[in-house]
Amino acid sequence: MTHGDMTASLFDTADANAPPRSADEILHEVFGFSDFRPGQRDIVEAVLAGGDVLAVMPTGGGKSLCYQLPALIKPGVTIVVSPLIALMRDQVLAMQSQGIAAASLNSANDREDNWRTLQRAIGGDLKLLYISPERLAHVETIERLREAPIAMIAVDEAHCVSQWGHDFRPEYRQIGQIRRDLGIRQTVAFTATADKVTREDIAERLFEADCSVFVRSFDRPNISLAMSQRDDGRAQLLSFLKSHGGEAGVVYCQSRKKVDETAAFLAAKGYNAVPYHAGLTREERDHNQDVFVREDGVIVVATVAFGMGVDKPDVRFVFHMQLPKNIESYYQEIGRAGRDGLPATAHALYGFGEVRQFRQWIEESDAPEAVMEVERQKLNALVRLFEAPACRRVQLLAYFGEATAPCGNCDMCHGTVETFDATVLAQKALSAVARTRERFGMEHLIDVLRGERSEKVEKHGHDTIKTFGVGADQSKKVWRSIFRQLEGIGLAVPDPNDYHAWKISNAGWRVLKGEDTVLLRKDTMSLKDKAPKSSTAAKELPTDYDEALLAALKGLRRELANERDVPAYVVFSDRTLIEMAAKVPQTSDQLRGVHGVGERKLRDYGPAFLDVIRDKASGTA
Repeated sequence: MTHGDMTASLFDTADANAPPRSADEILHEVFGFSDFRPGQRDIVEAVLAGGDVLAVMPTGGGKSLCYQLPALIKPGVTIVVSPLIALMRDQVLAMQSQGIAAASLNSANDREDNWRTLQRAIGGDLKLLYISPERLAHVETIERLREAPIAMIAVDEAHCVSQWGHDFRPEYRQIGQIRRDLGIRQTVAFTATADKVTREDIAERLFEADCSVFVRSFDRPNISLAMSQRDDGRAQLLSFLKSHGGEAGVVYCQSRKKVDETAAFLAAKGYNAVPYHAGLTREERDHNQDVFVREDGVIVVATVAFGMGVDKPDVRFVFHMQLPKNIESYYQEIGRAGRDGLPATAHALYGFGEVRQFRQWIEESDAPEAVMEVERQKLNALVRLFEAPACRRVQLLAYFGEATAPCGNCDMCHGTVETFDATVLAQKALSAVARTRERFGMEHLIDVLRGERSEKVEKHGHDTIKTFGVGADQSKKVWRSIFRQLEGIGLAVPDPNDYHAWKISNAGWRVLKGEDTVLLRKDTMSLKDKAPKSSTAAKELPTDYDEALLAALKGLRRELANERDVPAYVVFSDRTLIEMAAKVPQTSDQLRGVHGVGERKLRDYGPAFLDVIRDKASGTA
C-alpha cells in the first residue's frame, strides 16, 4: 500500500458531522498518551488559537505532536514541510498506523502517486500532507495547492530556514513567500536547535507579524554523555558495544565509504548492522530503514551529512566515529537516542586532524566573512565542549544559553576521565596573557611561553618579559590543549571583537593570584619532561596529525617503493609523511613547503600523494 492508498482513516470527510473532540480526547484516543509532556499543552493551545508559533524543543521532546494534534482538530489539510524523505516516510507510516489520513509528496514517490496525493489534498481527504521544501516550491505544486483547503503550514526542522542555523537550506527561505502566495493564514515552526540569533532569523523569514515563541529546556537527562580522543576507532567502538549487546543504536561516520566499511566490519564481528547514506539506492535505503525500525538490536551506520530521519523510540546509543560538525549537529544527532525517556548513551570520538580540516573548509569557503566568523565560533565552541575538564552537560547547555548544575551522568561527572593538578601550568598561561596586556591570540602566547623568538615576539619586546620561555618544557600541542581547557572552564577566553585576543576572567585572576587551584585533563595532552627551548633547537615532529591519512600515505609510499625496487625512505621519510598528514597540503606549492619534498620528488611523486590527500579530505578514500 502506497502513501496515497489509505482511504479508511480517522478525521477525514466522513467525520464532518461527528461531535468535536477536545485536544485531551484526541491525545488519548488517537495518540494513546495519558497526558501531555512538559510544555506541549501550551504550544498546542497556541497553535489551536490560530496564531503563528515558533517552538524550540529538545529532540525527543514531542515536537511532532504539537502540530499533528491541532491538524486533526482544524478543518482542512495541514502542510508539513520536512527536509528528509526518510523522516517523512517514517512519520506518514506512523500517522497511517494511527488511522490518520496522511501522505507525502517527494521525489521518492512516482509521479502518479504524487498526483493522487495532491488530488486527495484538494478533495479534503487528507489531514496531513508532508512535503519537501523543493517540492513545495515547484510551480506545478503551488498551482495545485491553490485549490486545496489548507488549514496551516507546519515547518519541521525550522533551523534550516536560517543562515545562522547548522543545516541551512536555501529552499527553506521560500516558505514565507509561498505562504503569502497561497494565502495561508497560519504558520507554525519547530526545531530542536536554535539560539537567539537563529530564532530571530527564522521569525523574520517565516512570519509577517509577531509570533508566539516557546523555548523549552534543551536538557536530555536520560542520555549519558562521553567523549574521547580517537586512538584505534574500531577497537574503541567494539569496546563500547560490549556494554550494549542486543541494543539498537546509531553509529555516525563522516563519509559514505566509512559507513560501508564500518557496517561491514560490525557485521563481520557478528552484529546486525546495516549502512544508510545518500549513495545507496532508494530500495536499499528503504530496506535498511525498515530493518532498523522493525527489528530489535539493529545498528544502523549512517553519514552525519545525510542524517537519520528515523523516529525510533528505543535507540539505546549513538556513537560518533568522527568529530561532529558543530554543537547543534551533535545535539541533534545524539537526540536520536532515548526518545522513549529511558537511559541511553552518547559516545563520540574525535581527532584534531578533523578540527584542522574543518577550519580549512571554513577558510576556503565562498561564504561572506560574517558567516565564516560564525562558523569559526561554532567550531571553537565544539572543541571546548570536547576538551573542557568539566561536566559535559553544563558545557552543552551553556552553549544554548541554559544554566545547570553538574549532571552526574557524563564521563566527567563519573570520574572516568583522569585529571591532574595543573595550577602551575594554568598560571603560566594566564601570566602570558596578563604580561602581554591581553592583546594577543593563542599562537603568539604559546610562542612566548615556549621561548620562540618569532618576528612578532621580538617586535613587541615579549622576549624580555618574565613569562618568556617558562613553558619551554611543553609542546605546542600541550599548550593548545591547556588554552582550550582554560577557555572551557571560563578562566580566559578569546575576544572575537578584539582579533581573538585572550582576556582573563575574574576566576582566572584568582588562579593567577594563587587563590584557586585548577584541574585539567590528561587525555588531551602528552606531557613531556623536556622539549626544545627555542626555535633554534632541533624541530620536533608534529603530533597533531590525521592518523588515517598517515596510514594511507605510508601505503602509497610502499606501493611506489615496490614499483621502483627501492627502500621506502628513498621515496619519502617518515618525517615527511607525518608533516603531510599534519599540514594536509592541497596544491603543489603547499606540498613544496613540506620537509623533504624537493623539486624532483615533487615532480615524480607529488601528484600521487596529493591525490591521496585530497581523497581523504573529501572522504572518498
